[in-house]
Amino acid sequence: MTNLFEAFPLGGATLQNRIVMAPLTRSRAPDDVASERIALYYAQRATAGLIVSEGTPISREGQGYLFNPGIYTPEQIAGWRLVTDSVHAAGGKMFAQIWHVGRVSHPSIQNGGQLPVSASTKQPVGATAFGYGANGTPALVEPPAPRQLSTAEVARVVGEFAQAAQNAIEAGFDGVEIHGANGYLHEQFLNPLVNDRTDQYSAGELANRLRFTLEVIDAVVARIGADRVGIRVSPYGQLFDMPLYEQIDETYTALAAEIGARKLAYVHVMDQSGFPAPGTVESGGGPKAAFLNLLSAMKAKLPETALILAGGMSRIRAEEMINDGVIDLAAFGTAYISNPDLVARLKHNWPLAEANRATFYGGGAEGYIDYAPHQG
Repeated sequence: MTNLFEAFPLGGATLQNRIVMAPLTRSRAPDDVASERIALYYAQRATAGLIVSEGTPISREGQGYLFNPGIYTPEQIAGWRLVTDSVHAAGGKMFAQIWHVGRVSHPSIQNGGQLPVSASTKQPVGATAFGYGANGTPALVEPPAPRQLSTAEVARVVGEFAQAAQNAIEAGFDGVEIHGANGYLHEQFLNPLVNDRTDQYSAGELANRLRFTLEVIDAVVARIGADRVGIRVSPYGQLFDMPLYEQIDETYTALAAEIGARKLAYVHVMDQSGFPAPGTVESGGGPKAAFLNLLSAMKAKLPETALILAGGMSRIRAEEMINDGVIDLAAFGTAYISNPDLVARLKHNWPLAEANRATFYGGGAEGYIDYAPHQG
């Protein structure tokens, strides 16, 4: 039987356990630069086998939320270096999640008040970005219909992902996770009901929908090596106006096969199948059953690439899925906000502290670095 708390080889590194701290946006960087407070937050959680950073935008264009530390300026690289030095000093490993939100942004965040860009011309109905409201104060704002990236601009964005990966290594990260999930730019190419292009990235053929993501993977691998690269995906997710579509299984099985051939360090899957909507695709018992079937199909395509699962995770579920060979590593998100010592709490079956949701986003030390370890 596999032990959740035993070491695990990932790419060129050895993790101290199979527990992953999932990326968590906390909006604690007023100047979009990681600070000493952010470094302390991550160092407190460094007993995780792997920490994946909050999404770090690859460019100003790629940003959809205020107060998130980016990875595209010298000041941002230096800020993240403070974080990674702190995590490494505490014995941890850390990947940067490199991020472009695409259409889930707002002119108040963009240089010169420009429109957000996307694979698509379609507005993300019901989505919100975190920008500046009409009175100039930070607020949740509705993204407008985006401007569709030209073919030449797509190549430019691919290059920005590669540069962000190189910047992350310069900042001391052990690798990068390409953010291909949650309705952001990569999904805007992958989803045929959102992608309305007519060029080689169009929705007409599967190879075209996969092209952008594979070009980003290849460009990032060329800069930093496959063993330092992971990617996050969220099949059956519907965040930010991502409709379900009939080709989900085909899309992500094919993507997994391409990733497996490239021998990336890992694929990080976010389970959002618990959010069905009227008229959604169902198979063999509904979205949850379809998702689990797809997860097994993806795992079969990844013989030398680890599979991480996040979403609704517990110690029991993690151990069962690892022992059944469905996944290799288990990621915990919200639990890490209020339990910096989550590994110890899980190992000893100590109770988990409840998080204050009012302090999830923005603010200062409260609800960020003031959660105490278990008092046994």
